[in-house]
Amino acid sequence: MSILSPILLSLRVATIATAITLVIGLALARLFTTRAVPGRGLWESLILLPLVFPPTITGYLLLMFFGRHGPAGALLARLGVSVVFTWSAAVIASVTVSLPLMYQSCRAALLGVDPQYENAARTLGSREGRVFLRIALPLAAPGILSGTALSFARALGEFGATLLIAGNIPGRTQTIPLALYSAVEGGRSREANILLTVTVVLSFALIIVMRWGERRGYTARDGRGPRAARGPGKEGRPRS
Repeated sequence: MSILSPILLSLRVATIATAITLVIGLALARLFTTRAVPGRGLWESLILLPLVFPPTITGYLLLMFFGRHGPAGALLARLGVSVVFTWSAAVIASVTVSLPLMYQSCRAALLGVDPQYENAARTLGSREGRVFLRIALPLAAPGILSGTALSFARALGEFGATLLIAGNIPGRTQTIPLALYSAVEGGRSREANILLTVTVVLSFALIIVMRWGERRGYTARDGRGPRAARGPGKEGRPRS
């Protein structure tokens, strides 16, 4: 088996999982920050549970849900679809464990948007959808970008839940963490070192993206950027 196989599969799984969590996390964050949803605390607790659960517990719950005798697994079986021990199961595991991070980042980013800008747009006749797309989303974009990078990193490094629901099948479901585990267990140090190097490089790249998003978010909130922290200058007096 080529060493590129787990690398490409991990990138594929993490990219798809991040795209899904971005849509779901952003939609839920917008809903819970703008609407009085009954039982919001309970729903948010359910979203955040995978963040505190051990990954193996999360994987076991997913296995029970999507397994042959589980509610989703039985329904999919009638349609001739099997999820367990496929790369799609790895995507499901990655979505489940990374969604809490995406939701928290999107929620914090949306709450950081000054409501005065949105209210001003509403007084000019803009509908809620347009207010969100033209006002809230651009202002919250740096924080959302940081959450996206963080979720991608979490999906890329997922191990326990993926192992239980997708298995460790070379060429089919074996991602970088699973391949690294197998290489170390089998004494293939060269392969393990290559996978380690790839992971470190990708992690550094994601950290750079997150830091860039944080700086952009600081600039957007302050209105002038890091120079504002040094005190008043030619741009004017500091805000009271």
